[in-house]
This record gives sequence, structure tokens and C-alpha cells, in this order.
Amino acid sequence: QLFDSWVGTVSALDYERSVAPHTRRALAHLDGLDVPRIHFGLGTDRILTQIAAFDVDAIGIDWRIPLDEASRVIGDTKPLQGNIDSALLSAPWPVLREHVDDVLRRGQRAPAHVVNLGHGVPPETDPDVLTRLVAYIHEHDAASRE
Repeated sequence: QLFDSWVGTVSALDYERSVAPHTRRALAHLDGLDVPRIHFGLGTDRILTQIAAFDVDAIGIDWRIPLDEASRVIGDTKPLQGNIDSALLSAPWPVLREHVDDVLRRGQRAPAHVVNLGHGVPPETDPDVLTRLVAYIHEHDAASRE
């Protein structure tokens, strides 16, 4: 996974000129390897089409753009990963559950959705919340297959 926390700080033009060539080079190092290629960046809403043009298997999406919108922008062509807002890990369970339900619903537009956080786990997060979240997502997945 190519992880770029700062990519959202540049304009689309600066991205194409100054960042994309390095991204292409980094991804090229994976040529010939049987590994999934995932590009994740924060604040990528204005450069999603540029990211989708890379040879990647999935695109990581932070919490700032809903998954259905991200998928629409890239023509519903790539699986998406992420989108759960890490800040909500400390919210009451009904608030987090409602957010997760929304993420799961919106993720159905993409060809596939790897459920994940839209960025890392805050250090103060209660591990039991993560356990409950994973169990809830697995239950949702099992129910959707029936």
C-alpha cells in the first residue's frame, strides 16, 4: 500500500507535476510481483481521477468524501478501501454504528469495498470498540450474503 498522508495538501496541477511521477516510480517497483497495489492518501477528492489512472487494484479513501461519491468520480472502476472516520471511534456506539452503516451502504456503489478506517487509530481508542466494530462489520457482511 502506498500511503501518502500529505498528498491532499497540494493542488491537482502540483500533484501531477511533483508527486505523480514519484508515485508511478514507486508503483513500478511492484511490477512482476503478485501483490495487490493500493494507493491511499488523505484529502484526495480533487485528484481521484489521477489516482485511478495508476495501475492500482484499489484506492484508499479517507473520511472526507463519501464512498459513493468517490466511486462516481472515478467512473465506478476501482475497488475502494476505508472511509470510516477514526474520530468517531470515541463516539457513543449508536453514533458510530450509524456512521458505519452509512459507509457500508455507500460502499456498495464501488465494484468492491474493503472496510477500513479512513486513517489510523487514535492512541486513546478503547480496543473493545475496535473489537465491537469488527464484529459488527462481519455480522453485516454475513447478513448481506444471505
